[in-house]
Amino acid sequence: MLGKLGKLSTMARSFATKEPGFLEQVQLYFEQAAKLSGVRKDLLEVIKKPNCVIKFNIPLKRDNGEIEVVEAFRCQHSRHKLPCKGGIRYASDVDYNHVEALAALMTYKLAVVGVPFGGAKGGIRIDAKKYSEKEIERLTRRFTIELYKKGFIGAAIDVPAPDMATGPKHMAWMADTYSTLYGKDDMNSLGCVTGKPMSMGGVDGRNEATGLGVFYATRYLLNNEDFLKRYKITKGTEGKTVIVQGCGNVGSWAAHFFHEAGAKVTGIIEYNGGIYNASGIDVPEAIKYWKEHGTFKGMKNVEYHDGKVKGLDLMTKPCDILAPCAIEKSITIDNADKIKAKIVTEGANGPTTFEAQKIFDRKGIIAIPDMLANAGGVTVSYFEWLKNIEHVRLGRLIKGYEKKSKGELLESFVSSWTEEEKVKLIKGPSEKDIVYTALDEIMSSSTQEVYDLSIKKNVSMRVAGMMQAILRVSKVLEESGQVI
Repeated sequence: MLGKLGKLSTMARSFATKEPGFLEQVQLYFEQAAKLSGVRKDLLEVIKKPNCVIKFNIPLKRDNGEIEVVEAFRCQHSRHKLPCKGGIRYASDVDYNHVEALAALMTYKLAVVGVPFGGAKGGIRIDAKKYSEKEIERLTRRFTIELYKKGFIGAAIDVPAPDMATGPKHMAWMADTYSTLYGKDDMNSLGCVTGKPMSMGGVDGRNEATGLGVFYATRYLLNNEDFLKRYKITKGTEGKTVIVQGCGNVGSWAAHFFHEAGAKVTGIIEYNGGIYNASGIDVPEAIKYWKEHGTFKGMKNVEYHDGKVKGLDLMTKPCDILAPCAIEKSITIDNADKIKAKIVTEGANGPTTFEAQKIFDRKGIIAIPDMLANAGGVTVSYFEWLKNIEHVRLGRLIKGYEKKSKGELLESFVSSWTEEEKVKLIKGPSEKDIVYTALDEIMSSSTQEVYDLSIKKNVSMRVAGMMQAILRVSKVLEESGQVI
């Protein structure tokens, strides 16, 4: 997994040699919005700068007995609200600047969707495919211990989550380590991380949440009458053509939900090539094929574009929606002018550079920015955190009541229905039902707010989203008295 991500990252950097690095890109977007926010300059500096970035070394005993020193990082960008929240990635390019950029984006993302956390991000500087699972487990558990010793993990302090090359099992190891060693002093110990398996207090729907958020944000705009009239786009997702970059967790789920809603996914791009079919790709088959083979080569009923360059060229094919769901800086000054999509929905963190956004503005391409479109995962992580500190499954306490009250109401008005029809209607909500509907509401209302601000200020949705974040963080800082 990580080898593929490393290649993707190298590929993206080769396309962006004329442009600043990732952290500088984030800061350019911040400064652009800051000028329009009306927030005083000294407070803007407080918001912009990270609260704390740490680096520490972990001695790892490899399976062959050799000891290797591994670098680890964690950035708490903002503590205006606690706990801090952000993923853990295992990647060979993790460093101070990388985690700071990602943590800053997390602060702004959380503020845009109104999730009451501060932004954080962390990682371990390794190529995970070169390590055994037992080595990764030892490293993850030691990483957890070091984070605790430094005050960088805990349900009320800092809550990591999965990111590149990490997933539920890594979060299970972290939660188990924390609970075993420190749980006697923390009744909410399982809330120290999110993205856990269901058996460890995870929440149903977290795995697909980021891709689902990409879909919800896009679908909302495609049903917004003002947006459709202003940009001369037809209503709804059905029949829209979609190209997705990335077939990992975010991209595969985004493609799944667009396909399920009746859109035509015409292209799927990965680090080693991509596939295209103007009539629409069989998305479930494509995802299955990729998981089994690690390549799209040999897949039937599609055009296969071999290699990273030819694969990336698929991003410039005509489509209604382009969803970059892989890595940062994949749309740059070198390829942005060739993109023909009407809407670019960013499922990845920082996929569009500052100069590329200028090209989008000139061409009239609407970018639903990462700080909004990518927020589904952290929003559902918030639901998981709530579940962990409340010590009860979402909806469990009200499911029986809803079932009973709906049944009584139905019995009063409809007596001719069969028992099967009644049961289908009156069943209480499952945890996934609650997660999906709550995420839909948050993504939809946040998209409306960012869109409204973009129209009011006559700026892109990216600038509007960043302005929204700056205004909300500054308000907390001022009203809480944190700046003294």
